[in-house]
Amino acid sequence: MSEPYVPFPDAIHWFEHSSDVPPAIVDWLLEMGSMTRRFEQFCAKVSVTPQRECFIEPDQLSKEEAEQLPPSERYWLREIVLFGDGQPWLLGRTVIPLETLTGPDQALVDLGTLPLGRYLFSGNHLSRDYIYLGQQAQHWARRSRLCLSNKPLLLTEIFLPASPVYNSAATPGLSKAKND
Repeated sequence: MSEPYVPFPDAIHWFEHSSDVPPAIVDWLLEMGSMTRRFEQFCAKVSVTPQRECFIEPDQLSKEEAEQLPPSERYWLREIVLFGDGQPWLLGRTVIPLETLTGPDQALVDLGTLPLGRYLFSGNHLSRDYIYLGQQAQHWARRSRLCLSNKPLLLTEIFLPASPVYNSAATPGLSKAKND
């Protein structure tokens, strides 16, 4: 039985300054390393359920996405739900220009249930141009343009209520200890 599709929300309010976001949340949203690895400190198992994976045309990008990515004939779109111990923690949307999908990075279209962070942070050819902080309804969000071997991709993440992002008292390993 497959999980029901969760459409990725549109209306995200992006903040101009990180001071508009509570400090405990900023610490999470400005994570420069792998969010997957950070989440793994709070659970026994991180898993991913792909919601939508396909090539899209330029007119299917949001205006903001189109402004932050170079023009391309097509883009690879991947929308996922990331779970920590079976609880939905994050909605992720990755948009990758066709030109980024060259050489070994063609593997990005075949990630399936592998977390994106596991792929991106496994090599040393990754850089991050920026992180924007935002909010979608009551959920915190971030958007990053990453460059893999100097080729861009755009990652938008919305943190769901069960995520440890919202528990300022969260201690790494606490959830693991309960499940061992």
